[in-house]
Amino acid sequence: MPGYIFSNEAEVDFDSILEYIAADSVQSAIDAHARFLEVFQLLAENPEVGHYREDLTSRAVRFFPVYSYMIVYVSGSKPVEIARILGAAQDVESILN
Repeated sequence: MPGYIFSNEAEVDFDSILEYIAADSVQSAIDAHARFLEVFQLLAENPEVGHYREDLTSRAVRFFPVYSYMIVYVSGSKPVEIARILGAAQDVESILN
């Protein structure tokens, strides 16, 4: 059992990201999926590895980059909650506040 869970928003984010990548290359989507799962597990095992971004939100969430995306997660929860997975082109500040 993984040491992480997804918020409803993160589930939608993850599915959308993989669909977007698959539209260009199914193999790239498979590779991205595997990489994201590796990072989710890393965050579950080492929840302090990410960093706070007080410039983006006052919420008690940490950020960890994967490709051009930022995994936004709650490190103090057990299991770790993946709150959002946001692209670099998105207005992260508006989304999180």
